[in-house]
Amino acid sequence: MEDAVRSPGELFDGFPDGIEIYEGVRQAVSSIGEASVTVTKSQIAFRRHKGFAYVWRPGQYVDSHVPAVLSIALPYEARSDRFKEVVHPSRDVWMHHLELRKPSQIDDQVRAWLTEAYASAG
Repeated sequence: MEDAVRSPGELFDGFPDGIEIYEGVRQAVSSIGEASVTVTKSQIAFRRHKGFAYVWRPGQYVDSHVPAVLSIALPYEARSDRFKEVVHPSRDVWMHHLELRKPSQIDDQVRAWLTEAYASAG
């Protein structure tokens, strides 16, 4: 099991744009309802009964200048040019990866996807 780190700031240490994006996602999720937040070495997970949104720093894994990726778990494949990648890791989950460069990209469309993901995480 992955070791937990102390805070989102630790995951994004030295990457202020990433922590600002995380804060934008946290605010969007908080406006929807209560969710637990777990920080590990690789990501920040928002959960209800199951995880529904994840914020992570792609530069940990590949050469990337994108400050953060928001991965949203939906029960269907949402189609949008905004997604960098969509994968189908299990029968009931489609994971949608959205590269974010600034908090303002967490707009009404992203909040709608987060709301759907939140509802499906029951």
